[in-house]
Amino acid sequence: MRVRVATTVLGLTAVTVLALPACSTPSSQTKPAASSATRTGIPVNGEQQTAPLSSAALERLLLDESDLGSGYTRTPQRPAQHDDVSVLGCPTLAKLGADTVTGSSLDFPREAKASFTYSGDSNSGVSEELYSDSAGKLSDSTGRIFAAITGCPEFQLLSGSTAVDITTQRMSAPQLGDERWSMLLTFSADGRDSVVKQTAIRSGNVLLTVSGAPALVDKHLDKALAKVTASR
Repeated sequence: MRVRVATTVLGLTAVTVLALPACSTPSSQTKPAASSATRTGIPVNGEQQTAPLSSAALERLLLDESDLGSGYTRTPQRPAQHDDVSVLGCPTLAKLGADTVTGSSLDFPREAKASFTYSGDSNSGVSEELYSDSAGKLSDSTGRIFAAITGCPEFQLLSGSTAVDITTQRMSAPQLGDERWSMLLTFSADGRDSVVKQTAIRSGNVLLTVSGAPALVDKHLDKALAKVTASR
């Protein structure tokens, strides 16, 4: 039996739906690092400001099956869900409100998204999301939500009658873009765990997030950013 959970995963994944696999995997209890975001040393306010890209332009910058290689199938985007979700055990995240938990509180109207399963296994996949706005807005919103999530090593989401235990771990992100964030989340329900990695890279006025199976995120992050920056 699978449990599907609507949650933020950075608060930027609109409503990321995570399927807990049939097999349990160990939860990580490693203490988070001191910082979840780093910069190249160029201040946001000192960056050259350019007009945000349209959603149509972002759509053309998404990875596709030819970029990923064999074994990947694009999955249709699920419609936005607005379940009644409560946060327990993480006051900083709860303070941001239910809209944050369902991913609808960030005002980034210019966006594009794609999700892929690998080798026909719906539990092994990767998704990409692109957002465009001013560098300052992308930086502030990403940092605020990311800090709220990773600031609580353990908390619980209650969606209807489903309770999901979540542990978070800040990760070191590769030295890419102007700012970067990375984290590992373990979702536990009914004795089953699902481990999801998400890495976000801001390059100028575009924010890229890659989420999913940790090995697949690490494998495809470079090529996702290269495609975003190739035409700029």
